[in-house]
Amino acid sequence: MPIKIPNLLPATQVLLNENIFVMTETRAMTQDIRPLKILMLNLMPQKIVTETQIARLIGNTPLQVELELLQTATHKSKHTSKTICPRFTRPLTR
Repeated sequence: MPIKIPNLLPATQVLLNENIFVMTETRAMTQDIRPLKILMLNLMPQKIVTETQIARLIGNTPLQVELELLQTATHKSKHTSKTICPRFTRPLTR
């Protein structure tokens, strides 16, 4: 089954090249399947690499999985582009 990922996620092309079945949010909206929802808080310095590794692992399950990325409201990433983080993550707030 596919892993549902945000549209234009940088890891998408890497996963497709490795034959991991991914589905963007736009395509998933047309499906009539309730996915397993996973919320991931990535504190690793190389966020794109880590997100690709996690997506690769959960993409090999027989379930449809919806991966949502989270970031703390106060954390400023030093190793990942500041334009990438807000586009694909939602802030953790109280």
